[in-house]
Amino acid sequence: MSGSRIIRIAAKGEGQTADGRYVALAAPGDVVETDGTLTRGPDHVDPPCRHFPACGGCQLQHLSDRALEEYVFGRVEGAALGQGIDPPPAEPAHLSPANSRRRATLHAQAIGKRVVLGFREQGSHKIVDMRECHVLAPELFAVVAPIRRLLEGWGERKLVVDVEMTLADQGVALGLNGLSADNLARTEALLDFARDHDLARLTLDSGFGPESTWEPDPVTVTLGETPVSLPPGAFLQATRDGEAALTAAAREWLAGSATIADLFAGLGTFAFALAEGQTKVLAVEAARDAHLACQAAARANGRQVHALHRDLFRNPLRTDELDRFAGVVLDPPRAGAKEQVGQIAASKVPRVVYVSCNPASWAKDAASLIAGGYRLAALRAVGQFRWTTHVELASLFVRAG
Repeated sequence: MSGSRIIRIAAKGEGQTADGRYVALAAPGDVVETDGTLTRGPDHVDPPCRHFPACGGCQLQHLSDRALEEYVFGRVEGAALGQGIDPPPAEPAHLSPANSRRRATLHAQAIGKRVVLGFREQGSHKIVDMRECHVLAPELFAVVAPIRRLLEGWGERKLVVDVEMTLADQGVALGLNGLSADNLARTEALLDFARDHDLARLTLDSGFGPESTWEPDPVTVTLGETPVSLPPGAFLQATRDGEAALTAAAREWLAGSATIADLFAGLGTFAFALAEGQTKVLAVEAARDAHLACQAAARANGRQVHALHRDLFRNPLRTDELDRFAGVVLDPPRAGAKEQVGQIAASKVPRVVYVSCNPASWAKDAASLIAGGYRLAALRAVGQFRWTTHVELASLFVRAG
């Protein structure tokens, strides 16, 4: 009796056979033999990292780039088909390169006199003590070992810290959540650490919000050639490469639109990319820190971006407001944007670019737009969280007629 061939990778990363069995760490083309062993196919490769598959930072390092591209695109295509939507012809998925992640949250815990620091194991609270990483930008990984030594010197046996790392224009912005400097020696140790490692910023959060301990110059991130203040914890696309792929799609699809509404705008990732030439952009965001950063950057740099502070879940832009725009771009949280999409579906906006980090919620909203008279004209899948099951996409909806 012959074995069963793996035909696809399921949403959570397991290989799936034609008869519906799921096999961990299998690749398309692998064969599950009758004795349960796995015979590798051409798309099963050796993972580059010693921590795989224990580390929860990656789930798919055993896939070739071809198989990874097919998985990323398949997630998006499958979500569309699940809502009865025929996706348009699409190009291969875009994959961000290795060592390009510019933001990540690691976890640290004291175990005896030593501290373990890294991502958690998949489905577990256990921390994999990171000694190498093939997804983090080199600038971020360079401070992992120094952070471990710093925390080991803290001398707290119950130490548990979340380590937020972001690569900003000025260097690494570091947030230590769950840590407090309760004496002069510890404060001086933190300042020495920040100075010695050229940190752009160091914040501590002991339960009352992040407080800046070190920030020699205002920390910024450049969006669409515009430096924008980066508040601690503000949302930022995971890689510059992924951000470029998503904003390029929006620029291409909304080219020639004189007025654009950027909904769930955050710091202005799309707003500043789209505000070129005579194009004017309304950037709508609920998070106050992000809204103020976007507003200040637009004013300081003379960009045609008007920032509006508004909660689009409770108070979405209405059809009469939307009808003033030639195009809309929206990049909502993972839950989607049901209320706002309902208003867009009833509007006369000619073109809508919907960017999403959740194919399932996107597909539901896409079905609402199509029911309202739009057609799905273009679709691009982006795998900026390389080797993970996390998938992003950009899509274009055009008003019929």
